[in-house]
Amino acid sequence: MPSRFASSPAAPDDAAAERPFHCPTCHRSIAVEDRIPASGIEPDLVSLVSANTPGWEPRLGLCRDCARRFGTALEALRRHSVSADAMPILPTPLRIGAPEEFRGRGVTIAFLDSGFFAHADLVEPVDRIARYVDITNARRRREDLENADVSSWHGMMTSVVACGNGTLSSGFYRGVASEARLVLVKVGEMSRVTHENLARGLEWVVRNRKRYDIRIVNVSCGGDYQASYLRDGLSQAAERATRAGILVCAAVGNQGQAPGHPVLPPASAPSALTVGGVDDHNRLAFAGYDMYHSSYGPTVDGLQKPEVIAPGIWVAAPILPGTPTAAQAQLLATLASAKDGELRAVIEAHQGVDGDLDGALNLDASLIRQLVAAKMKGNNVISGAYKHVDGTSFAAPIVASIAAQMIEANPDLAPQDVKRLLIDTARRIPGVSVDRQGWGVVDAEKAVQAAVDARGRSPMIGVARARPRPA
Repeated sequence: MPSRFASSPAAPDDAAAERPFHCPTCHRSIAVEDRIPASGIEPDLVSLVSANTPGWEPRLGLCRDCARRFGTALEALRRHSVSADAMPILPTPLRIGAPEEFRGRGVTIAFLDSGFFAHADLVEPVDRIARYVDITNARRRREDLENADVSSWHGMMTSVVACGNGTLSSGFYRGVASEARLVLVKVGEMSRVTHENLARGLEWVVRNRKRYDIRIVNVSCGGDYQASYLRDGLSQAAERATRAGILVCAAVGNQGQAPGHPVLPPASAPSALTVGGVDDHNRLAFAGYDMYHSSYGPTVDGLQKPEVIAPGIWVAAPILPGTPTAAQAQLLATLASAKDGELRAVIEAHQGVDGDLDGALNLDASLIRQLVAAKMKGNNVISGAYKHVDGTSFAAPIVASIAAQMIEANPDLAPQDVKRLLIDTARRIPGVSVDRQGWGVVDAEKAVQAAVDARGRSPMIGVARARPRPA
């Protein structure tokens, strides 16, 4: 592949060579010879870095690692004819720097949630749903996934965030594990997922792990109450899953601003890989990251949770087909791309979909466009098929999908190996307490590389890493 850099950086003088270069985009201190100067950055790459790093100027340069990552992202945007200046909601793999060569092939992820839907991003062109089961209703069958209801939303989004192939976006909004297989375990309804049913769901996954070769289970919902893992059945079910060789990836919850910021089972279980959220402001650069309002420990047992954090806001997720929300999003997307002279005809053809648009029928085209833009922003609409969502419910499946990449790269990894490598390669956000972020933001590229590097080694369980000092 041709180099993205027009020239090599000029050799620094001796005095400058003694000082490390502090990269303004990733905040790492590196050797000065690894700095890319302004003259070595192509114009389109300058635009992309500028859009993602407020305050950055070409004269500041950037490190080779950031230049490479931004260059990879630029190539992906070009493949989909997306302008670097437009800055849409970015696909998850680009935002976290996930290597494209690993996509969860040969790995099965189970999802526990309130409901699911056979979304096109999971079943076209190949149906990757290995099994659907409703532990609250034994009469449910695979064909029930074709019926959208209010309880389908959450699990559809979590499963597609992790494993969707982007069919409805020509591959742009794919998940990190876009070729993994899925087992979907319904454990309740939108109105309620109980402690007991979550435990039953985990037990079903453990019993059926060999039949479907389940290596990871994602749990983006929590129990009813805080409890010690020593006595709590849900926590103990999570521990049994880990001992059975299944990585339990659990959302920590969104109560970081609530009194006590409680962490509920199974996220509070010792062996669970518990995931909090980071607000990356829909940017590619590490600079400027903020925390999402995740729950955090210590747990009732004094355990620190979460261990890692991942994007918990601005996450592209599917809209449930056949719903009023989908009809409105499709109308807004059609209007956004229509010519001025077509706007009224489009609204007339879709009377009743959106009352505000019905009332705007006789407005000037410029005013209709303002209304469409405001409604797309207010309803988090990306396109007719996707919107952006927030919550640690979506941070957890992002980490689960990275874990699938790691297991594809090194199938010998045990759950605690995967957890340890994700912790070891995570990056701390400066100025944020350890309690809130654990070991920091997951680094997909480094975690997968660590999995590759661990091939053939003896098991790593028990290898200690010093607890980071408070920021």
